[in-house]
Amino acid sequence: MSNEYHVVDPALHDDLVRRAYLLRGYSPGEAEDASRFCHSASRHGIRTHNALKALHLDDLFGSKVGQWVPNAEIEVLPSRFAAAEIWDGHKKFGQAVAYKAMQRCMELADQFGIGMVSVDNATHYLWGGGYVIDAALKGFIAYTNCTSATSEVVPFGGKTPTMGTNPHSWGFPTQDAVGFPIVIDWATSSVAMGRVQQFAREGKPLAPGWAVDAEGNPTTDPNSAVALLPFGAHKGYGLGLIDELYAAYIGGSLPSIRGTQKGENGEKRGSTFFFQCIHPDAMRGQDFAMGRSPSQNLKACLDDILGPGNEACLLPGQLEANAAKLSDIHGGLLFTRAEIEGFAHITSELGEPSWKPEDFRTITV
Repeated sequence: MSNEYHVVDPALHDDLVRRAYLLRGYSPGEAEDASRFCHSASRHGIRTHNALKALHLDDLFGSKVGQWVPNAEIEVLPSRFAAAEIWDGHKKFGQAVAYKAMQRCMELADQFGIGMVSVDNATHYLWGGGYVIDAALKGFIAYTNCTSATSEVVPFGGKTPTMGTNPHSWGFPTQDAVGFPIVIDWATSSVAMGRVQQFAREGKPLAPGWAVDAEGNPTTDPNSAVALLPFGAHKGYGLGLIDELYAAYIGGSLPSIRGTQKGENGEKRGSTFFFQCIHPDAMRGQDFAMGRSPSQNLKACLDDILGPGNEACLLPGQLEANAAKLSDIHGGLLFTRAEIEGFAHITSELGEPSWKPEDFRTITV
Protein backbone atom coordinates (compact mmCIF):
# COMPACT_ATOMS: atom_id res chain seq x y z
CA MET A 1 0.00 0.00 0.00
CA SER A 2 1.45 3.38 -0.98
CA ASN A 3 1.59 6.35 1.38
CA GLU A 4 1.92 10.06 0.67
CA TYR A 5 4.45 12.10 2.64
CA HIS A 6 5.41 15.74 2.73
CA VAL A 7 9.13 16.54 2.58
CA VAL A 8 10.28 19.07 5.18
CA ASP A 9 13.68 20.76 4.99
CA PRO A 10 15.67 19.39 7.96
CA ALA A 11 17.02 22.86 8.78
CA LEU A 12 13.46 24.26 8.94
CA HIS A 13 12.34 21.41 11.20
CA ASP A 14 15.38 21.54 13.46
CA ASP A 15 15.21 25.31 13.89
CA LEU A 16 11.50 25.17 14.78
CA VAL A 17 12.04 22.47 17.40
CA ARG A 18 15.07 24.28 18.85
CA ARG A 19 13.18 27.56 19.21
CA ALA A 20 10.16 25.83 20.75
CA TYR A 21 12.31 24.40 23.52
CA LEU A 22 14.15 27.69 24.05
CA LEU A 23 10.77 29.42 24.44
CA ARG A 24 9.92 26.94 27.18
CA GLY A 25 13.02 27.90 29.14
CA TYR A 26 15.43 25.15 28.16
CA SER A 27 19.10 26.01 27.70
CA PRO A 28 20.65 26.27 24.21
CA GLY A 29 22.38 22.93 24.80
CA GLU A 30 19.16 21.23 25.85
CA ALA A 31 17.28 22.74 22.90
CA GLU A 32 20.02 21.49 20.57
CA ASP A 33 19.75 17.97 22.01
CA ALA A 34 15.96 18.12 21.61
CA SER A 35 16.33 19.17 17.97
CA ARG A 36 18.94 16.47 17.33
CA PHE A 37 16.71 13.82 18.86
CA CYS A 38 13.53 14.82 16.98
CA HIS A 39 15.50 14.97 13.72
CA SER A 40 16.86 11.45 14.32
CA ALA A 41 13.45 10.00 15.18
CA SER A 42 11.84 11.50 12.08
CA ARG A 43 14.72 10.52 9.79
CA HIS A 44 14.48 6.91 10.96
CA GLY A 45 10.69 6.81 10.51
CA ILE A 46 9.86 6.70 14.23
CA ARG A 47 6.52 8.48 13.91
CA THR A 48 5.54 7.72 17.51
CA HIS A 49 8.41 9.74 18.99
CA ASN A 50 8.92 12.72 16.68
CA ALA A 51 8.70 16.40 17.64
CA LEU A 52 4.92 16.23 18.04
CA LYS A 53 5.25 13.55 20.72
CA ALA A 54 8.27 15.16 22.36
CA LEU A 55 6.64 18.54 22.88
CA HIS A 56 3.34 16.92 23.85
CA LEU A 57 5.16 15.10 26.66
CA ASP A 58 6.63 18.42 27.78
CA ASP A 59 3.07 19.77 27.88
CA LEU A 60 1.92 16.87 30.05
CA PHE A 61 4.89 16.19 32.31
CA GLY A 62 7.60 18.74 31.64
CA SER A 63 8.35 22.43 31.94
CA LYS A 64 4.71 23.39 31.43
CA VAL A 65 3.75 21.75 34.74
CA GLY A 66 7.04 22.07 36.61
CA GLN A 67 7.98 18.39 36.70
CA TRP A 68 11.02 18.79 34.43
CA VAL A 69 13.63 21.39 35.33
CA PRO A 70 15.23 23.32 32.45
CA ASN A 71 18.95 24.02 33.01
CA ALA A 72 19.22 21.47 35.82
CA GLU A 73 22.70 20.09 36.48
CA ILE A 74 23.57 16.39 36.52
CA GLU A 75 25.23 15.23 39.74
CA VAL A 76 27.66 12.31 39.52
CA LEU A 77 27.36 10.38 42.79
CA PRO A 78 30.19 8.50 44.52
CA SER A 79 30.78 4.93 43.32
CA ARG A 80 33.39 2.34 44.24
CA PHE A 81 33.22 0.81 40.75
CA ALA A 82 35.48 2.31 38.09
CA ALA A 83 33.34 1.24 35.11
CA ALA A 84 29.99 2.19 36.64
CA GLU A 85 28.61 5.63 37.37
CA ILE A 86 25.47 6.69 39.21
CA TRP A 87 23.93 10.02 38.29
CA ASP A 88 21.23 12.14 39.91
CA GLY A 89 19.50 13.79 36.98
CA HIS A 90 17.73 16.37 39.17
CA LYS A 91 14.82 16.24 36.71
CA LYS A 92 16.95 17.54 33.85
CA PHE A 93 15.69 17.28 30.28
CA GLY A 94 15.75 13.57 29.40
CA GLN A 95 17.25 13.66 25.91
CA ALA A 96 20.18 15.78 27.10
CA VAL A 97 20.84 13.36 29.97
CA ALA A 98 20.56 10.32 27.70
CA TYR A 99 23.03 11.61 25.11
CA LYS A 100 25.56 12.43 27.83
CA ALA A 101 25.04 9.09 29.61
CA MET A 102 25.53 7.01 26.48
CA GLN A 103 28.62 9.03 25.58
CA ARG A 104 30.01 8.35 29.05
CA CYS A 105 29.26 4.64 28.69
CA MET A 106 31.27 4.57 25.47
CA GLU A 107 34.19 6.29 27.17
CA LEU A 108 34.10 3.80 30.04
CA ALA A 109 33.79 0.84 27.68
CA ASP A 110 36.72 2.07 25.64
CA GLN A 111 38.79 2.08 28.84
CA PHE A 112 37.42 -0.91 30.76
CA GLY A 113 35.69 -3.00 28.09
CA ILE A 114 32.30 -2.25 29.61
CA GLY A 115 30.66 0.85 30.99
CA MET A 116 27.34 1.63 32.62
CA VAL A 117 25.50 4.69 33.84
CA SER A 118 22.41 4.58 36.06
CA VAL A 119 20.31 7.74 36.34
CA ASP A 120 17.93 8.51 39.20
CA ASN A 121 15.46 11.42 39.26
CA ALA A 122 15.20 11.35 35.47
CA THR A 123 12.38 12.58 33.26
CA HIS A 124 11.75 10.94 29.86
CA TYR A 125 14.13 10.27 26.98
CA LEU A 126 11.53 9.05 24.43
CA TRP A 127 13.01 6.72 21.75
CA GLY A 128 15.79 4.58 23.21
CA GLY A 129 16.70 3.28 19.77
CA GLY A 130 18.24 6.60 18.81
CA TYR A 131 20.85 6.40 21.55
CA VAL A 132 21.90 2.82 20.85
CA ILE A 133 22.10 3.52 17.10
CA ASP A 134 24.57 6.31 17.83
CA ALA A 135 26.71 3.98 19.95
CA ALA A 136 26.53 1.10 17.48
CA LEU A 137 27.67 3.35 14.64
CA LYS A 138 30.74 4.10 16.77
CA GLY A 139 31.50 0.40 17.21
CA PHE A 140 29.90 -0.46 20.56
CA ILE A 141 27.26 -2.94 21.66
CA ALA A 142 24.79 -0.73 23.51
CA TYR A 143 21.73 -1.22 25.72
CA THR A 144 19.33 1.05 27.53
CA ASN A 145 16.07 0.77 29.40
CA CYS A 146 13.97 3.28 31.28
CA THR A 147 10.76 3.58 33.21
CA SER A 148 8.14 5.64 31.42
CA ALA A 149 6.88 9.01 32.54
CA THR A 150 3.62 7.55 33.81
CA SER A 151 1.90 4.23 34.40
CA GLU A 152 -0.04 3.22 31.29
CA VAL A 153 0.29 -0.59 31.21
CA VAL A 154 -1.90 -3.19 32.89
CA PRO A 155 0.00 -6.18 34.34
CA PHE A 156 -0.89 -9.52 32.74
CA GLY A 157 -4.24 -10.66 34.10
CA GLY A 158 -5.12 -7.29 35.64
CA LYS A 159 -7.23 -4.23 34.83
CA THR A 160 -5.37 -1.37 36.51
CA PRO A 161 -2.37 0.33 34.86
CA THR A 162 0.49 0.22 37.35
CA MET A 163 3.52 -0.08 35.04
CA GLY A 164 5.11 2.00 32.33
CA THR A 165 5.48 1.14 28.66
CA ASN A 166 9.07 0.45 29.74
CA PRO A 167 11.16 0.09 26.58
CA HIS A 168 14.27 -1.99 25.97
CA SER A 169 16.75 -0.97 23.28
CA TRP A 170 19.81 -2.84 22.02
CA GLY A 171 22.17 -1.73 19.27
CA PHE A 172 24.85 -3.89 17.60
CA PRO A 173 27.66 -2.60 15.33
CA THR A 174 26.77 -4.81 12.37
CA GLN A 175 27.08 -2.19 9.65
CA ASP A 176 30.11 -3.87 8.06
CA ALA A 177 28.21 -7.16 7.87
CA VAL A 178 24.75 -6.00 6.75
CA GLY A 179 25.10 -2.28 6.01
CA PHE A 180 23.38 -0.93 9.13
CA PRO A 181 23.34 -1.47 12.90
CA ILE A 182 20.98 -4.18 14.08
CA VAL A 183 18.66 -2.42 16.52
CA ILE A 184 16.21 -4.28 18.71
CA ASP A 185 13.98 -1.65 20.25
CA TRP A 186 10.50 -1.94 21.66
CA ALA A 187 8.14 -0.82 24.33
CA THR A 188 6.97 -3.76 26.43
CA SER A 189 3.38 -2.69 25.99
CA SER A 190 1.59 -4.13 22.98
CA VAL A 191 1.99 -0.71 21.35
CA ALA A 192 3.48 2.64 22.32
CA MET A 193 1.00 5.26 23.54
CA GLY A 194 2.48 7.50 20.85
CA ARG A 195 1.15 5.05 18.26
CA VAL A 196 -2.31 5.26 19.84
CA GLN A 197 -2.12 9.06 19.56
CA GLN A 198 -0.92 8.73 15.97
CA PHE A 199 -3.88 6.48 15.10
CA ALA A 200 -6.25 8.95 16.77
CA ARG A 201 -4.81 11.77 14.61
CA GLU A 202 -5.18 9.69 11.48
CA GLY A 203 -8.62 8.21 12.28
CA LYS A 204 -7.40 4.60 12.33
CA PRO A 205 -8.64 1.82 14.66
CA LEU A 206 -6.32 0.04 17.05
CA ALA A 207 -5.58 -3.65 16.68
CA PRO A 208 -7.34 -6.00 19.12
CA GLY A 209 -5.32 -6.67 22.24
CA TRP A 210 -3.58 -3.31 22.28
CA ALA A 211 -5.56 -1.26 24.77
CA VAL A 212 -8.35 -1.08 27.34
CA ASP A 213 -10.88 1.64 28.12
CA ALA A 214 -11.62 3.35 31.43
CA GLU A 215 -13.49 0.26 32.68
CA GLY A 216 -10.65 -2.07 31.80
CA ASN A 217 -12.45 -3.50 28.79
CA PRO A 218 -10.59 -4.17 25.52
CA THR A 219 -11.07 -1.42 22.92
CA THR A 220 -10.00 -0.70 19.35
CA ASP A 221 -11.05 2.98 19.58
CA PRO A 222 -7.90 5.10 20.03
CA ASN A 223 -9.98 7.88 21.55
CA SER A 224 -11.31 5.53 24.26
CA ALA A 225 -7.98 3.90 25.09
CA VAL A 226 -6.75 4.89 28.56
CA ALA A 227 -4.32 2.04 29.25
CA LEU A 228 -2.26 -0.48 27.31
CA LEU A 229 -1.78 -4.22 27.53
CA PRO A 230 1.64 -5.91 27.62
CA PHE A 231 2.73 -7.54 24.38
CA GLY A 232 3.09 -11.30 24.40
CA ALA A 233 0.85 -11.64 27.47
CA HIS A 234 2.94 -12.87 30.42
CA LYS A 235 6.22 -12.58 28.46
CA GLY A 236 5.81 -8.88 27.76
CA TYR A 237 4.71 -8.37 31.35
CA GLY A 238 7.95 -9.96 32.54
CA LEU A 239 10.07 -7.82 30.23
CA GLY A 240 8.29 -4.67 31.40
CA LEU A 241 8.84 -5.72 34.97
CA ILE A 242 12.60 -5.82 34.32
CA ASP A 243 12.63 -2.03 33.92
CA GLU A 244 10.75 -1.60 37.18
CA LEU A 245 13.27 -3.86 38.96
CA TYR A 246 16.22 -1.90 37.56
CA ALA A 247 14.48 1.29 38.68
CA ALA A 248 13.86 -0.04 42.18
CA TYR A 249 17.56 -0.89 42.57
CA ILE A 250 18.58 2.56 41.28
CA GLY A 251 16.20 4.47 43.55
CA GLY A 252 12.97 4.84 41.61
CA SER A 253 9.81 4.86 43.67
CA LEU A 254 6.28 3.48 43.31
CA PRO A 255 5.44 2.86 39.63
CA SER A 256 1.74 3.61 40.02
CA ILE A 257 2.31 7.22 41.12
CA ARG A 258 4.95 8.15 38.54
CA GLY A 259 4.13 11.39 36.76
CA THR A 260 1.24 12.16 39.13
CA GLN A 261 0.61 14.04 42.37
CA LYS A 262 -0.52 10.86 44.13
CA GLY A 263 1.18 9.33 47.13
CA GLU A 264 2.80 10.73 50.24
CA ASN A 265 4.97 13.83 50.18
CA GLY A 266 8.19 11.88 50.58
CA GLU A 267 7.62 9.69 47.53
CA LYS A 268 9.45 10.20 44.23
CA ARG A 269 7.60 10.47 40.93
CA GLY A 270 10.36 10.63 38.35
CA SER A 271 11.69 8.03 35.93
CA THR A 272 15.00 6.19 35.97
CA PHE A 273 17.41 5.42 33.12
CA PHE A 274 19.95 2.64 32.64
CA PHE A 275 22.67 2.65 29.97
CA GLN A 276 25.36 0.12 29.15
CA CYS A 277 28.03 -0.17 26.45
CA ILE A 278 30.32 -3.09 25.70
CA HIS A 279 33.42 -2.91 23.54
CA PRO A 280 33.22 -5.97 21.24
CA ASP A 281 36.88 -6.73 21.88
CA ALA A 282 36.07 -7.23 25.57
CA MET A 283 33.96 -10.30 24.79
CA ARG A 284 35.93 -11.76 21.90
CA GLY A 285 36.96 -15.39 22.28
CA GLN A 286 39.90 -17.04 20.54
CA ASP A 287 38.27 -20.04 18.88
CA PHE A 288 36.36 -18.84 15.83
CA ALA A 289 35.41 -21.72 13.55
CA MET A 290 37.08 -22.20 10.19
CA GLY A 291 39.68 -19.55 10.98
CA ARG A 292 37.14 -16.75 10.57
CA SER A 293 37.84 -13.30 11.97
CA PRO A 294 35.27 -11.81 14.38
CA SER A 295 33.69 -9.72 11.60
CA GLN A 296 33.66 -12.69 9.22
CA ASN A 297 32.08 -14.82 11.93
CA LEU A 298 29.38 -12.24 12.55
CA LYS A 299 28.51 -12.06 8.85
CA ALA A 300 28.55 -15.87 8.53
CA CYS A 301 26.11 -16.24 11.43
CA LEU A 302 23.73 -13.64 10.03
CA ASP A 303 23.93 -15.19 6.56
CA ASP A 304 23.11 -18.55 8.11
CA ILE A 305 20.05 -17.13 9.91
CA LEU A 306 18.79 -15.58 6.67
CA GLY A 307 19.68 -18.63 4.59
CA PRO A 308 17.48 -20.68 2.22
CA GLY A 309 13.80 -20.07 2.88
CA ASN A 310 14.49 -16.95 4.96
CA GLU A 311 15.80 -14.61 2.28
CA ALA A 312 12.80 -12.27 2.59
CA CYS A 313 13.12 -11.88 6.37
CA LEU A 314 14.04 -8.49 7.80
CA LEU A 315 16.64 -7.84 10.46
CA PRO A 316 15.68 -5.59 13.38
CA GLY A 317 16.77 -2.07 12.54
CA GLN A 318 16.39 -2.61 8.81
CA LEU A 319 13.14 -0.64 8.60
CA GLU A 320 14.74 2.27 10.44
CA ALA A 321 17.77 2.11 8.14
CA ASN A 322 15.50 2.04 5.08
CA ALA A 323 13.55 5.04 6.39
CA ALA A 324 16.78 6.97 6.91
CA LYS A 325 17.84 6.18 3.34
CA LEU A 326 14.46 7.34 2.06
CA SER A 327 14.81 10.62 3.95
CA ASP A 328 18.28 11.11 2.53
CA ILE A 329 17.20 10.27 -1.04
CA HIS A 330 14.38 12.82 -0.94
CA GLY A 331 16.44 15.46 0.84
CA GLY A 332 14.28 16.00 3.88
CA LEU A 333 12.27 14.62 6.77
CA LEU A 334 9.03 12.88 5.82
CA PHE A 335 5.72 13.65 7.51
CA THR A 336 2.10 12.69 6.85
CA ARG A 337 -0.55 15.32 6.22
CA ALA A 338 -1.89 14.81 9.75
CA GLU A 339 1.58 15.37 11.18
CA ILE A 340 2.14 18.55 9.16
CA GLU A 341 -1.17 19.86 10.47
CA GLY A 342 -0.16 18.77 13.98
CA PHE A 343 2.81 21.16 13.88
CA ALA A 344 0.27 24.00 14.25
CA HIS A 345 0.49 23.40 18.00
CA ILE A 346 4.16 24.33 17.84
CA THR A 347 4.01 27.20 15.36
CA SER A 348 1.12 28.87 17.19
CA GLU A 349 3.06 28.77 20.46
CA LEU A 350 5.86 30.60 18.64
CA GLY A 351 3.39 33.08 17.16
CA GLU A 352 4.07 31.97 13.60
CA PRO A 353 1.82 30.89 10.70
CA SER A 354 0.85 27.25 10.65
CA TRP A 355 2.55 24.87 8.29
CA LYS A 356 0.31 23.94 5.36
CA PRO A 357 0.66 20.58 3.59
CA GLU A 358 0.49 22.26 0.18
CA ASP A 359 3.61 24.30 1.02
CA PHE A 360 5.74 21.16 1.03
CA ARG A 361 6.80 18.84 -1.77
CA THR A 362 4.97 15.51 -1.68
CA ILE A 363 6.21 12.03 -2.48
CA THR A 364 4.45 8.69 -2.65
CA VAL A 365 6.18 5.57 -1.39
